[in-house]
Amino acid sequence: MKKILLLIVIAVVVPFAAMAQPLPPPKGMPIPAAPTLGANSHILVDFNSSRVLVENNSDMRVEPASITKVMTSYVVFTELASGNIKLSDAVVVSETAWRTGGSRMFIEPSMDVTVEQLIKGMVIQSGNDASVALAEHLAGTESAFADLMNHYATQLGMTNSHFMNATGLPQEDHYTTARDVAILSIALIAQFPEFYHWYSEKEYSFNNIRQHNRNNLLWRDPAVDGLKTGHTQAAGYCLASSAKRDGMRLVSVVLGSSSESSRVSESQSLLNYGFRFFETVQLYKAGQELAQGKVWKGEEEQIRLGIQDELFVTIPRGRYDDLDARVEMRSELIAPIAEGDEVGQISIRLEDGEIASRSLVALESINEAGFLGRAWDGMSMWVSGLFGDD
Repeated sequence: MKKILLLIVIAVVVPFAAMAQPLPPPKGMPIPAAPTLGANSHILVDFNSSRVLVENNSDMRVEPASITKVMTSYVVFTELASGNIKLSDAVVVSETAWRTGGSRMFIEPSMDVTVEQLIKGMVIQSGNDASVALAEHLAGTESAFADLMNHYATQLGMTNSHFMNATGLPQEDHYTTARDVAILSIALIAQFPEFYHWYSEKEYSFNNIRQHNRNNLLWRDPAVDGLKTGHTQAAGYCLASSAKRDGMRLVSVVLGSSSESSRVSESQSLLNYGFRFFETVQLYKAGQELAQGKVWKGEEEQIRLGIQDELFVTIPRGRYDDLDARVEMRSELIAPIAEGDEVGQISIRLEDGEIASRSLVALESINEAGFLGRAWDGMSMWVSGLFGDD
C-alpha cells in the first residue's frame, strides 16, 4: 500500500458506512459478473470489513421462516453472556411449547431439560418446540420474548425487520430482509464465539431421536461452519451461511429459493465467487499510530493520532499495492485534547473511489500548558496566520 499522505485541511468527518455498496470492477482487470440466482433475494458480505460483494433485492421484506431462530439464539446468547441465565438451568416445558407444530426436538412437559439442550435442539435440529420453551423461560411468554427480539434488532440496525414469534412460523408482521439477516449473522458470530460453534454441529440426539442439521453446506464445504436454514410455503427455501477460508470469512444469505438443493447450490456459488475474486486485508490495528499532529497551547507539542477500531478492507484480489491512504486533520489542534477526541479522518481509496474511512482520534491526552506557554503559542499562531507557516 502506498505511503500515507498527511494533509493539513479542515476535515469533514464522514461516518464509515456499516454496509457499503459493492466494489466497482478494477480497470484493466475486470471481475466476472456475480452469479445469477433464482432466489427472491440474496446478499454476500465480508465479515470483517462489512463490504457487500453481491446483492439482489437485499432490502426486500420477506418471511424469514426458521432463519428467525438466529435472532432467537442472539437473544438467548445475550442473556447467557450477561449472566441472567446459565446453560445448566432447568427449563419447565409448557404445553404450548410441546404442542408447537413444525420441526421439533421432541420435548415433553414431563421431561427434565436444560437451556443448553434446548439451544442445541433449536440450532441443530431447528426445533420450534425448543424455541418456544426458551422464549417462555426468558420472558414468560413468546410474545414478550418477541419484544426482546425487536429491541435487539433495533440496536443492531436491522431497520427492515420485525418479529412476532421465536420460531419463524408464518404470522402477520413477521418479516426481515437478506441485508438484516447478514447484519444479525455477523453480530452473532462476532459477539458470541463461545456459543457459535453449535451452528457447525452436524447432528444432535435428544429423547433417543437423532436428527441431522438441515444445513447441507456443512457436509459439502469444510469451510462452512454455520448458520441456519428455513422453509415455509410462503418463504420458500432459505439459507444463511458463513464460511472461512485462509482467514477470510464471508456471510451469504439466500432467501426464497425454489428448492432445498437450490438454496445450497446458490449459497455455495456466492461463497465461491467471493473467495475466488476478492480478498480481505487488515490495514491497521486499533490504537495503531497513523500520524502525528502539532498541538498548540499544550504541555506537549506533538500528539499521536490513530483509529479506535481495527480497519479491514475487502478488495479485488491482487490490488493491495494500488490502495492509497489519506489522513486529513483539523488545521489547528489546541489543547486540552482528551484521548479519543476526533480530530480528522483517514480515507482508504482504490483508484478514484473511497472504499473505507474511519475517524482519526487522539491516542493520548494533552493537557493545557501554563500561562506563558499558552501566551507564546497564541502569539505564534497569530504570526503564522499573518505570514503563513513554512
